[in-house]
Amino acid sequence: MASEHDEGGNGGTADHPQDTGGDGAATTARSSGPDPKTASAIAAAEAAGPKNGESVRVDSWIWAVRLIKTRSLGATACRGGHVRVNGERVKPAYSLRVGDEVRLRQEGRERVVVVKRLIRKRVGAPVAVQCYVDNSPPPPPREAVAPAGIRDRGAGRPTKRDRRELERLRGLEGLGRARREAETKP
Repeated sequence: MASEHDEGGNGGTADHPQDTGGDGAATTARSSGPDPKTASAIAAAEAAGPKNGESVRVDSWIWAVRLIKTRSLGATACRGGHVRVNGERVKPAYSLRVGDEVRLRQEGRERVVVVKRLIRKRVGAPVAVQCYVDNSPPPPPREAVAPAGIRDRGAGRPTKRDRRELERLRGLEGLGRARREAETKP
């Protein structure tokens, strides 16, 4: 999940300066550190995080950094084989370490993130983005297809012919025929 801070106007990131071109001066996307609210939230997340030698469960971490909406969905994704750490399918209780590559497949898209910081508690989006490096491919473009079957306001109830055309457009062509056949059979 990239934020506006990560994709700054010049395309660089806070970790990798990018040359501006003509004058040879290197700049970063953020000229100064994070704002005070974000800095205090980061400090609070680190204080609540694991101490030296402790670990964080993978289902808890993907929930804490806002890759999944609920922890139970994270556990379900792990059990279903949608979460891989360093290329291997993992159970929800797998212990993450800094530097691990987590691949999460959800809603037809694969998210690829590298763990930068271990946290246990769910944090706000600006803090969550700083806990991982997002190496995900860009999301697929949304299809620019006009929705089929939108009728003009006040056009009234569709006729049988209109309904059949709508079903044909929606790909439900055989549905009416199957329904009629089911009704006629005893």
